[in-house]
Amino acid sequence: MNKNNKLDLVIAGVGGQGTILASDIIGKSSVLEGLPVRAAETHGMAQRGGSVINHVRIGTDLGSMIPDQGADVLLALEPVEAIRYINHLSENGIVVLNTKPVYPVTVTSSDQYPDVSEIINTLKKKYEVYPLDASELAIKAGHPQSMNVVMVGAVSSYLPISKNRLEECIKELVPPKTVDINLKAFELGRENISQLIETSAKKP
Repeated sequence: MNKNNKLDLVIAGVGGQGTILASDIIGKSSVLEGLPVRAAETHGMAQRGGSVINHVRIGTDLGSMIPDQGADVLLALEPVEAIRYINHLSENGIVVLNTKPVYPVTVTSSDQYPDVSEIINTLKKKYEVYPLDASELAIKAGHPQSMNVVMVGAVSSYLPISKNRLEECIKELVPPKTVDINLKAFELGRENISQLIETSAKKP
């Protein structure tokens, strides 16, 4: 858990994954916690499937863009996006990664997509990495589109924001009919990452 009330977070994904909603939940929660927050959003291709990256700076009055090698955490909603934006992460940074690929329209088969286990192993050579199948957890929660909220749950232990505050903002920002599904998605992400951290801590 982050005790310093300060965190630089990069959220990376592709269009249609809900990257912006994940950023909005964290940003609004920060404001309600009384923490200053700066956020910036940039797009690669604007259409669905294009690269999307959000910068969220909690507890700082600096500019909204996180400098290269300045982020404490990279929240990657898609494996290749973790590689694409890894330059934003500090040397001691943490990667929270959804292992489910989104194949670009230019990729006609999975054979052309990098092996996800190789992506994870490459990242682990330098960073602390927590991979989870957030897409599968979203289905378990009740709807695949709740994957972004699974990822918010997964990163929540690193945020200087209370669990209750994050849940409050989820209720406010997701469609009313999906509140229960998204709260379950949040909890599944939070539980899964806690298990990964515990397992990692036990390794010699």
